Amino acid sequence: MNANPNQTRVEDAALLRGAGCYTDDLTLPQQAHAQLVRSPHAHARIVSIDIAAARAMPGVLAVLIHADLAAAGIGRLPALPPLKSRDGSNRREPMRQALAEHTVRHVGDPVAFVVSETQAQARDASEQVSVDYAPLPAQTDGRAALAAGAVELGADIPGNCLFDWETGDAARTDALFRSAHRVVSLTAHNQRMIGNPLETRAVNATFDAGSGRFTVYAGTQGVYMLRNLLAQAFALPPERFRVVTGDVGGGFGPKFYFYPEQILCPFAARLLGRPVKWSAERTESFLSDAQGRDLHATLELALDEGGRMLALRLDSVANLGAYVSTFAPVIPAPVATAVLPSVYGVEAAYARVRGATTNTVPVDAYRGSGKPEIHFLVERLIDRAAAVMGIDRIELRRRNLVPAAAMPWRNALGVTYDSGDFPAMLEHAIEASGWAGAPERKAAAKLRGKLHGIGLACYIESTGGARAERAEIRLDREGRVRVLVGTQSSGQGHVTAYRALVAERLQIAPGQVQVVQGDSDQAASGGGTGGSRSLSTQGPALAAAAAGVIAHGRAAAAQRFGVAADAVAFEGGAFCAGTQRVSLPDLARQGCSLDAVAQIENPAPNFPNGCHVAEVEIDADTGLVTLLHYTVADDFGNVLQPAIVVGQVHGGVMQGIGQALMESAVYDAEGQLLSGSLMDYGLPRAQHAPSFGFGVSLHAQACTTNSLGVKGAGEAGSVGACAAVINAVVDALSDYGIDHIEMPATPARVWQMIQAAR
Repeated sequence: MNANPNQTRVEDAALLRGAGCYTDDLTLPQQAHAQLVRSPHAHARIVSIDIAAARAMPGVLAVLIHADLAAAGIGRLPALPPLKSRDGSNRREPMRQALAEHTVRHVGDPVAFVVSETQAQARDASEQVSVDYAPLPAQTDGRAALAAGAVELGADIPGNCLFDWETGDAARTDALFRSAHRVVSLTAHNQRMIGNPLETRAVNATFDAGSGRFTVYAGTQGVYMLRNLLAQAFALPPERFRVVTGDVGGGFGPKFYFYPEQILCPFAARLLGRPVKWSAERTESFLSDAQGRDLHATLELALDEGGRMLALRLDSVANLGAYVSTFAPVIPAPVATAVLPSVYGVEAAYARVRGATTNTVPVDAYRGSGKPEIHFLVERLIDRAAAVMGIDRIELRRRNLVPAAAMPWRNALGVTYDSGDFPAMLEHAIEASGWAGAPERKAAAKLRGKLHGIGLACYIESTGGARAERAEIRLDREGRVRVLVGTQSSGQGHVTAYRALVAERLQIAPGQVQVVQGDSDQAASGGGTGGSRSLSTQGPALAAAAAGVIAHGRAAAAQRFGVAADAVAFEGGAFCAGTQRVSLPDLARQGCSLDAVAQIENPAPNFPNGCHVAEVEIDADTGLVTLLHYTVADDFGNVLQPAIVVGQVHGGVMQGIGQALMESAVYDAEGQLLSGSLMDYGLPRAQHAPSFGFGVSLHAQACTTNSLGVKGAGEAGSVGACAAVINAVVDALSDYGIDHIEMPATPARVWQMIQAAR
């Protein structure tokens, strides 16, 4: 399956030399520069906007407000997936325009768009736009927004409720709870996160009056969705838009979504007849990029006398922010709850999820797409249940894990896991982490005046699936192989993986394969990259296209050899029949048409799973948590590029560690983002990683829902990390009678809890 599992990533050399090309690197002839005027209020009525002084500033080419867009028929920014509430009604969404019309709904809501000859001139002119605001009451907490008597933030959203959704068998779940020996519950907040990719968002757009076509350069996670949404906003055919994505410095979800700047730059380029470029400053990204998480939830677990888990019941409130972002409605609802039963054999489950609108930056899928939130609740609750029942934490899990012999397993919410050996993943992680020696390490830490804790978390994801994926392989007259894909790398190593996959099947050197991505004019369609879907959808499409190339080559060779196609073998990169032989590149040079296209129409999901173990020490005098060791056992099915996979796990775990110990987007009561810069928002750095590195072991239970047997790996680290780290922190604090701590477990929060317990 993998000719060279330790192949060096081909992307890295150019990027490390500074030879990459990101959107902000593009400077086009007659380039103009844009600056946005953003609301300083979380909620306010726009009384008036005076742009005369800004228009008179040096170098100013245009100052746009909502009326300019409306006059041109520019539409709203829609959310994509439908969702039905429990009463059968459709979800709601506040009207979102590229520039606010009557009301601003969060700090950073765009109000005006200034275009000038230089960036400095645009910035100076933006400060001359005078907006008269009439402040309105603001709301930042999802639960408070849904509470009886809360001020409604808009007449279009009664009760500030976007949806009230449910899944599962409520009657069966309630019956199991009534019959349970013990019911244990946990209420927790999965705090709001800011994505913070290394490269901030940027857009550069041109318009060709002759052809009537736009070209939009943007750092995205998929050019085709942006092309189609632009066509919808401009009420034009998709063919009128070309979207190009070069190198992307991190995505994590927020670069997948539709934003006002992606409308404003091409609109201004058409108006002015010259390119218009916008690049976000870091603080601007904090106020405009879709944020993540922000889920308040109560999870209940029913158990029998022997510790068997009977049922789960979830009641959660998702704060979706001021507007409904592109995929936001489904993330806390069907996407997250699909794996609510996790790897455990509960008989029934029920979930109710309400979506609230508030005066905060919109929320959407962030690395893990709802699964980190769910598994944090489940794994924290199992630890609490173990303590209440007087059962060892590992033993309680062992009694309830779905055995490998039960696969395929239909979980309590009707989702079928096709493969997995959950007990084996638990045992691998326990053994590799040295769990048995933890009591001795705890005693040694106590002698040094430190608190020691160890925690674990099992997880399962549902990845892939959803959108169709297409692959095209072309061979030119020089025998070169071009591979056109619809996914988009933002650092994952797609080019390395795809080259190796195609080269192996065509029996050529990886260096002969060129991967083309990020240009909507090159291939007809593509699903983009998100939800750990790339290899499990793009990979099978590539494999099928490669098979098509070989089939075409076999037919062409048979015609030249004068034999039947089934008499032609393909080996060593050549077609052979008896003593006759012709290589694949030679057939291409001879003008044979070998190109092939394949599309995976309805990709099925796959279910990566595993177990994380975290070990920590806490300084009780300062509250500082130090992560000592971190161990992961993962089942990603067939692994094509182990080094890349382990790198993805490392990155995901560090994002989970960041959430567990330091990251949080904090708003005050008036809706101001208090953690609005890297001076106030904590990100994990090298010193926050375990001092002895990560222990990551990969185990293959081949997936049966795609032809490669692969499972998604990109998000897995973030899914298990939060619960594992907080379980370890709580274990360390258990001597003080503390059985839960909210994230992030900052030194201040830990110290305060210790002082209160003392």
